[in-house]
Amino acid sequence: MSHLVRACTALLPGGAWAQAASGDPGVSTTAMLQTVLGLVLVIGVLFLAAFLLRRLNGGRGFGSSGPLRIVGGLIVGARERIVLVEIADTWLVIGLVPGQIRTLHTLPKGELQAPSAADQRFALWLRQLSERKNEGS
Repeated sequence: MSHLVRACTALLPGGAWAQAASGDPGVSTTAMLQTVLGLVLVIGVLFLAAFLLRRLNGGRGFGSSGPLRIVGGLIVGARERIVLVEIADTWLVIGLVPGQIRTLHTLPKGELQAPSAADQRFALWLRQLSERKNEGS
């Protein structure tokens, strides 16, 4: 490894010779190059480990391979929300607050209704209103 570092520093302009000639105390080019190569090696090992774990998981992302599926959610307050979770043929309505999760209701799996035309018009109006507000700022 040190032979590789010496060869690389010899190729750099103003390499170890300029460092030795100036006599300035500090970090040598060799030490800097070793640090950078070590960092690149560690990052490469992390990416390789993530790639291998994904291959072992069948190509799926982590956390997406279980029986749970989030159907929807609603933000109720600054740190409170209600989430609809699907488990097999059951839907659970869950309340989430900091430090606490509670099941609010259990119901059989159903179908979600598509948004009506009135909902879509309201969403469009709200988007246009927020765009006008941002243009005025």
